[in-house]
Amino acid sequence: MSFELVEFCEPAPVPGTPFPGATETVLGTYETEAEAVRHGRSVWRERRRASTHDVVWWIVRVPGETLARWIADASSDVEQIVDLTTHELIAVPYRPQE
Repeated sequence: MSFELVEFCEPAPVPGTPFPGATETVLGTYETEAEAVRHGRSVWRERRRASTHDVVWWIVRVPGETLARWIADASSDVEQIVDLTTHELIAVPYRPQE
C-alpha cells in the first residue's frame, strides 16, 4: 500500500477576477503513512510561517480513496487525524519544532 500527500490551494480573491477554484497537487507518494504525514507537517509548518492570503490545506490518503488519514490547513494551528474505526476527526494541537 502507498500513501500520497495532496495539497489543495484556493488563490486569494482578486477583485474583478472570476474565482478559479481550488487546484489539487500531489506532492509525493510514500511507502508509509508516517513518511507522508512527516512531509505534510513540514510543508504545513513552512506555509504557516509564510505571509499569504491563499487558502491552502493538505491531506494524506491512499491513492484513489476519498477518506483522508491526516488533514491540516494553513490558517489553523490544529492538524487532524481520522480514527478509521469510528471515522471521526481527532484534533491534534500544533507543536512548533524547536
